[in-house]
Amino acid sequence: MPPHPLSALEQSLCNAIAAAGGWIGFDRFMELALYTPGLGYYAHDSLKFGALPGRDGSDFVTAPEISPLFGYALAKQVAQALAHTDTTEVWEFGAGSGALAEQLLSALAQMGVRLTRYTIVDVSAALTQRQQQRLAPFGNLVHWAQNWPTHIDGVVVGNEVLDAMPVQLLARCDGTWFERGVGIATAANPPSAAQPVFAWQDRPTALRPPVEPEGAHDYLTEIHPQAQAFVRSLAQRVRKGCALFIDYGFSESEYYHPQRAGGTVMCHRAHQSDSDPLSLVGHKDITAHVNFSAIALAAQDAGMEVLGYTSQAHFLMNCGIVDLMQAAPLPVRVAAQTLLLEHEMGELFKVLALGQGSPWTPLGFARGDRMHYL
Repeated sequence: MPPHPLSALEQSLCNAIAAAGGWIGFDRFMELALYTPGLGYYAHDSLKFGALPGRDGSDFVTAPEISPLFGYALAKQVAQALAHTDTTEVWEFGAGSGALAEQLLSALAQMGVRLTRYTIVDVSAALTQRQQQRLAPFGNLVHWAQNWPTHIDGVVVGNEVLDAMPVQLLARCDGTWFERGVGIATAANPPSAAQPVFAWQDRPTALRPPVEPEGAHDYLTEIHPQAQAFVRSLAQRVRKGCALFIDYGFSESEYYHPQRAGGTVMCHRAHQSDSDPLSLVGHKDITAHVNFSAIALAAQDAGMEVLGYTSQAHFLMNCGIVDLMQAAPLPVRVAAQTLLLEHEMGELFKVLALGQGSPWTPLGFARGDRMHYL
């Protein structure tokens, strides 16, 4: 079989691996695969977000694309948080297609909420350009930032942003822990049209998951130093306000459950999922489920309070999505059910609220709060 021609991204990754002595940790591989300027998955201009599998050329769908009622329900929580913290700014990290920003801005305006600025922080130049086109009707109310501000006063929103942050892989094999990284395929197993350029390689490590999974069986899992560092940096900058993170994931005891022995890393392309991040590099998303316990602890260590933790279904119902559905046309009601159903997004997705100052109970956590599970 003829050799597999390297793409520019694959060549860049090979150069990085060679410069590092033939091996890089998976976190570094994931970072380069997703964010290498001009080449990584989130750095080029392909369509990522959409709601028409196989028809619009998109790779996956997020809650705002499924139903505008997601943003309209979330807006009720944002409005309450702005009022409670006496702030007038919203910050959104990883705004994707701009759909959530559009929904929040529209809903807050309809509610008569005074908003002085909506700032988007996104590392993707391609997505930023699309956001600017979509949000142009809101004029100078919307701003974009590429770097951390010195301080934040307001409400921070992150929908499916933590899952895209690079993770380290840890593998327990025959009772010994290794860090699983990536090397280049060997000459004995050369890359081809059917064989990836890259290969898994394990190295001994002193790293451990925060909880030792029960049993002696082999076990693959992740730790999340970059997501934890992100939350600590956020906590250091929020002077007053709160942060809301919505993502798929688990508490620590669920995350490192003995039966979850294959890890949570997943790839998404053309509305299909697979567990092989070493193939089609740059052409598909790479994610890992969020360990919400680790995120909450990182925030607490940096001075923020955990205000609530619950399922997406409970959060949205607390924020009045049922009333919104009853007033909506039938197609909108049907689509919104995906956000709530247990076997869809309702249970797998969680919402975590963090705040500065004295603890208070946000609207979305009035019933069904699960902080005691963290």
